Amino acid sequence: MALKAWDSSLRLPGLILERRTVIDGIVEMSGRLAAVGANCPDCAALSTSLHSRYERTLSDLPVSGSTVRLRLSVRRFRCTHTPCPRRTFSEPLAPPVGRRYGRRVGRCDALVRAVAVALGGRPGSRMMARLSAPWSRDTMLRVLRRSDPAAVPPPPARVVGIDDFAWRRGHSYGSIVVDLERREVIDLLPDRQRDTVIAWLRQNPQVEIICRDRGPGYGAAASEAAPQAQQVADRWHLFENASAAFLAAVRSEMPCLRRALAPTGPVDPATLTRAERIQWDGYQLREALNRQIIDLAGQGVPIRVMARTTGVSRKTIRKVLRGQRHDTFRTRQSSLDAWSLTLEAEWNAGCRIGAELWRRLKASGFGGSLRVVSEWATRRRRDEKLGHTGGAGLSARTIARSMTTERDTGSAQTALINAVIEKAVPALISAREALDRFHAMMRSKDKARLDPWIAMAAGTAPSWMSRKTLAFEGRF
Repeated sequence: MALKAWDSSLRLPGLILERRTVIDGIVEMSGRLAAVGANCPDCAALSTSLHSRYERTLSDLPVSGSTVRLRLSVRRFRCTHTPCPRRTFSEPLAPPVGRRYGRRVGRCDALVRAVAVALGGRPGSRMMARLSAPWSRDTMLRVLRRSDPAAVPPPPARVVGIDDFAWRRGHSYGSIVVDLERREVIDLLPDRQRDTVIAWLRQNPQVEIICRDRGPGYGAAASEAAPQAQQVADRWHLFENASAAFLAAVRSEMPCLRRALAPTGPVDPATLTRAERIQWDGYQLREALNRQIIDLAGQGVPIRVMARTTGVSRKTIRKVLRGQRHDTFRTRQSSLDAWSLTLEAEWNAGCRIGAELWRRLKASGFGGSLRVVSEWATRRRRDEKLGHTGGAGLSARTIARSMTTERDTGSAQTALINAVIEKAVPALISAREALDRFHAMMRSKDKARLDPWIAMAAGTAPSWMSRKTLAFEGRF
């Protein structure tokens, strides 16, 4: 019964299986077509005059983890119709058996296409090898590029989204066009030049809505080539623009934030790590130069003369006079910024050893080194011992995240840092409120709330938000 069920799964319509062998885990099925004769492809005359035979090998779907190969004995017939120029021809295979010049049984195409769409070439080939169907990556890509004969041609795209993507990041970029109603990519343009986009839009005059980013390139191309189409900004770009604007506001207030988050007492060099001690020495040199610049300014010396005297650029001198160059410890974006919430949770749970913290982060996908996590744990232990909040070394991105996404889910230390920030820079509170109202408006999809939000942002938010709202009104 098992063998009969196994054979039934290998049986194809119009095919007679004659022999089955299993060699080294590979099932080989030998067979022939059941038809008595075949029609000539030129004159369509039926012929039963046998000329010769040859063998074709087709791959089939695996059975019980075994690779299956189908060896077909294919006949060649003579065309007996005298006026026909063709002398011999091969009997055609039915679509379920195989396609012309094909190397697979027809029922394999759906599986190959599904895996190629989901995984691509090389990953799809590795997956098929694990499924006992060793098809190459080139085969996966060829099936993916070949149009599905069973698919109905889709209607012309009416609502499209266009954006840029990197062929090679930092070097060459192209444009991707997506049918937003079917959620499928319909074209890839070789570059993101205006003329290329204009040519594509003129070839597709049926487009009614164009969804794009707020950059001027695609907007100018759409206005020239498709003036009848309505241009809209997609929600992702609007959220990204709003987050970037809030981050810019935080960065503009970083000197004030560092002073507010710095320890209230004098810094003891003996408690600093090696990296912080290097920054502390640099801070001492900067402060001596800053005092010299302030003394010269008190004497009424022009900025140009101060630049020649001290050897410092005029831009740096202006920062000193505005009080924007007195931060003790300068910070850059760290690989730990994205893992701050996980670190805080592990620290509060009792894990205080840097190596163990690093192992737990690595198990969750962290790709940084042990040294980065160990230095973070050292600074954290020192800050707790001295009673500091530990926020003076935070980056602008970490502060922006603690004030928004981690405001309700962060640790007690995050709440303490937010309280210090809100007291020191109240302008960021109004900026955050404008950001929260913008998110709520976008998620509710209530266009009636747009004009009140623009008026509120332009009237109450800082200058950065006013500029963003003016740009929002002018481009759409």
